[in-house]
Amino acid sequence: MNNIVSPSVIKKADKPVLLVIAPKNFRDEELFQTQEELEKAGFKTEIVSQTTGVIHGALGGTVEVEKIINNVNISQYSALVFVGGGGASVYFNSPQALNLARGFASQGKVVAAICIAPSILANAGLLKGKKATAFRSEQKNLVQNGTIWVNKPVVVDGKIVTASGPAAAREFGQKIAELLRSQ
Repeated sequence: MNNIVSPSVIKKADKPVLLVIAPKNFRDEELFQTQEELEKAGFKTEIVSQTTGVIHGALGGTVEVEKIINNVNISQYSALVFVGGGGASVYFNSPQALNLARGFASQGKVVAAICIAPSILANAGLLKGKKATAFRSEQKNLVQNGTIWVNKPVVVDGKIVTASGPAAAREFGQKIAELLRSQ
């Protein structure tokens, strides 16, 4: 019996989930708890930012980043997650971040954002007519970009997952994992 699987037969779940963090002041829980939930569910993760090296979170956590956002090949990943925290605002109008979000969505992949990061998705045009949530400071921007605001910790609409902030990080990670498993 031949148990060899052809390399061309790769399931989406075999590809890592891409986590995008700010070059400083990402929200620790939103990265580490989301990542932990994804990995508990059997998904690999990879972290990128605008810079490489050691990046510090708002609460003092650190992570080593080896790849920058400009060097992402969308086909190598199963999903995209923008991590929040004050630093995430650097991506609100970043052509690289907006195009990355649009690229993942156009390929039918899961796209997620937590805290202030859903504004990236709204600014990319991905939340128009979609139900979503975010940190309260972003409600006006989301609504102005055509989002149907939902006041819940985590909202799933199609293949888009949004969350309100640090307290929702575990549930956020779990919902992303559920969506990935259902594909």
